[in-house]
Amino acid sequence: MRHGASKSCSAASERPAATPARKGRATVATAAPVNANRVDPRRYRELNVLQRMYRCRADYLYVLPSLGVMFLVIGYPIYYTVYLSFFNTPPSLSMDEKSFAGIENYSRILASSRFHEVTWNTTIWTFASTFFAFVLGFGAALVLNREFPGRAVTRGVLLVPFVISAVAASYVWRWIYHSDFGVLGALAVQMGFSDTPLNFLDSIDYALPSLIVVNVWKEFPFAMLLMLAGLQTVPDQLLRAATVDGASVWQRFWHVTVPHLKGVILITVLLLFVQNINHFTIPWVMTGGGPAGASDIWITQIYQIAFGRIRFGLASAYSVILFAVMIVIGYFYVKALAFGDERPNA
Repeated sequence: MRHGASKSCSAASERPAATPARKGRATVATAAPVNANRVDPRRYRELNVLQRMYRCRADYLYVLPSLGVMFLVIGYPIYYTVYLSFFNTPPSLSMDEKSFAGIENYSRILASSRFHEVTWNTTIWTFASTFFAFVLGFGAALVLNREFPGRAVTRGVLLVPFVISAVAASYVWRWIYHSDFGVLGALAVQMGFSDTPLNFLDSIDYALPSLIVVNVWKEFPFAMLLMLAGLQTVPDQLLRAATVDGASVWQRFWHVTVPHLKGVILITVLLLFVQNINHFTIPWVMTGGGPAGASDIWITQIYQIAFGRIRFGLASAYSVILFAVMIVIGYFYVKALAFGDERPNA
């Protein structure tokens, strides 16, 4: 085996400076041994991903078993989904009669007006849910970051939506939104906002906004936890220095707190975005994509095509399109995780 073939890419120890050692009257300069495998951080930053992987090739032996498991449970399903997306499949559970169709499934999906409607619903659902969940969670985190009586109880109450099962929460909210027996409809009538109980889930105009409200209620504690953890890392010295300099509360928040939380904010938003674009339980349990497809999003549409119409080839093509979008989001997520990371020290 060639010497140095299994070098580790971990940062090697710095080269110690020559240390004078007194031996009687003579001074002998002794230097610690030089690590031949030492990584130059400046050269390391200039390497691309493949070059870094090659330099770190020995380290991958430690995670080889995990990579094998991931290939079996993740890699093969992805490969088979992409493979199946190029075939027309009969409306049955048997794959023996499938026929090669090339990109026909993709062209059918992209040219369909239904795809554009579902994409619009998905865009509204994802961006609105992400924005309001983050804003509400950040606001709750700012409140909980201060000392006040009952803070522990308040924190526990705000975490209730997060720990409740999504299925149970969906059924509870279905009763809250019920047009005949729902609490919201009865309150609207009693307070004079409407003569008859409002119809939320059965209305084309109100179905999707109603689902977004439930999703925000369910997700904002997640954003609250992440932002609260980030707020507790903001140095008090910076805030006190800004106060001494005459900065207002808003100026301290905007010029001290927010820049310090830039990485946490980016990661939180990306996690919420990924979770929302793949969220299935609340839309499916509460409306099933209805009425008339008004609350249908990508993930529910894929489920309906695959298990409602038993068209696995078409559903696979739909899934590949969603997977491509997720790859783009995943790229930015990895970049966010690497934001501000320290490279090997010189």
